[in-house]
Amino acid sequence: MPRRRQAVTIKHVAADAGVSLQTVSRVINNEPNVRPEMAERVRGSINRLGYVPLIAAQRMGGSKSRLILALNDRDRTIAGWQNREGTDWVDQMLLGGMLTCGRHGYRLILELVDTHSDHIERELLGAIGALRPDGVILTPPHSQDPVILDLLERHGISIARIGSLTPGPGFSLIMGDEDAARMATDHLIALGHRRIGLIAGATDYELSGWRVTGWRAALAEAGLADDLLAPGNFDYASGRAAANSLLAAADPPTAIIASSDQMAIATLEYARERGLRVPEDLSIISFDDTPVARFASPPLTAVVQPIAAVATLAVERIIAEQAQDDLPTEPVYVAADLAVRGSTAPPPRR
Repeated sequence: MPRRRQAVTIKHVAADAGVSLQTVSRVINNEPNVRPEMAERVRGSINRLGYVPLIAAQRMGGSKSRLILALNDRDRTIAGWQNREGTDWVDQMLLGGMLTCGRHGYRLILELVDTHSDHIERELLGAIGALRPDGVILTPPHSQDPVILDLLERHGISIARIGSLTPGPGFSLIMGDEDAARMATDHLIALGHRRIGLIAGATDYELSGWRVTGWRAALAEAGLADDLLAPGNFDYASGRAAANSLLAAADPPTAIIASSDQMAIATLEYARERGLRVPEDLSIISFDDTPVARFASPPLTAVVQPIAAVATLAVERIIAEQAQDDLPTEPVYVAADLAVRGSTAPPPRR
């Protein structure tokens, strides 16, 4: 039987370079208190021996783990995977987060957590104990969950909270959902629409309320009624039910804004079943701008959420917090954009 090759450890690197284990650990973690010539000698040994730093080595002497943990909603993420509908939110978060982590010598790890589980604290403690991350990125609705926030704060972990302004530990990053809803509504008003409906998002997402507020503000500014509001849960089924409710109104909308691409697609298909043409009879605007919105027929006008940019800023802030404590506490605002496509047009003449 061939002999198994012995793994190269930090001890081998230290012996080859003629330095202490702590010095090797400092070089691995890019810490500044190592003389340049000594750091170069350690890196030479690492390359020559083919050593791959392990988390355990990076934690020697109280060093940081150089790991950042991203938490996303389990049920919605798994449902998207199982239904093969895509999880563009996760993809974009990983894109921005992983690339930024890589530039700084960090690693990003994704974990799925069920906010409504009775075992959430046990689940999270298991992940923290195994990984000991330097920081955690929380997405809605985790970013406003008091159990998660309290647990992370007690463990002294940096917290990046996307899509929440609820008072609590960590720092907030928002994507301008209220302004985005206003922008979408203003676009329809400029086209001449006077009956504009909104399919809201899940109520346990703080940003769902912001979108309702932005929609109402734009309508009020134009002197229009805001009576066409239907509840939704970001998924196809709730979008279809909401579209049915809105289009069955005595004075139905000539345009509908849906708070997710899945709900917008449901609205598009339901409208066609009723014999309505999009955009000639009904204009539709979506939130998120995942591939399904761009490949729909017609392609959906959509609010483009800067998820990758927000994840990038979240990682950069977490890394900065490892070096200093006096960072600004104001929420970080990243504006969304509106991609105008074939699903919006002037309303039909009545």
